[in-house]
Amino acid sequence: MEEKRKKIKEKEKENRKNKILRAARRLFFDRGFKAVTVDNIAAKSEVSKGSIYLCFESKEEIYAQILIADNIALYKRVKNFSSTEATASQLLLEFARIYVNYFLDDNELFRILMTFMMQTGQMHLTEKQNIELIRSTNENIKIISEIIQKGIDSGEFSPIANIRQMQNAIWGMLNGVISLYLFTGNPTKRMERIHSTVRDSLNIFIKGLKT
Repeated sequence: MEEKRKKIKEKEKENRKNKILRAARRLFFDRGFKAVTVDNIAAKSEVSKGSIYLCFESKEEIYAQILIADNIALYKRVKNFSSTEATASQLLLEFARIYVNYFLDDNELFRILMTFMMQTGQMHLTEKQNIELIRSTNENIKIISEIIQKGIDSGEFSPIANIRQMQNAIWGMLNGVISLYLFTGNPTKRMERIHSTVRDSLNIFIKGLKT
């Protein structure tokens, strides 16, 4: 009986935690991180402020947990990507398209990622949270290395000394292009501009990989 009560309480806590994350996610995406307070999140999720602090240590932790959850969701979509029957060039272009759309669908998520990447020390995360966020981000990035390796193994790409360095260069290009256009310019042309710039830039990388 005691074990059953314990499981019920754990389930209730998990449900409350997910409710808070859903509410916070909407608020962050609508208003941005700085404008949102824990009081706002409590009101949106219809729980007490104390209940939030029973589940999370800070607003920053909530922010990080949202990114981790979305990283995991993206990884589920691309984890077997390199084994798809297509050329490595095609896979790189398709991965880039999926990655861009991932942030175009919820552009505040990109702000969360960039805040973490550029202001890690100011996020006030625990070591465990920091490690989990880096791990979940790296899982998605390493798909690029797997695609490049597939291209090398098939003879489509020339062997390179440092695949990880190329992976990081391509990932940096993707984030750089998204940064340039995601929050500026004509919204109706934004998607087309990001995709066309990414495609043109990635084709330059692909050309280099083939030589």
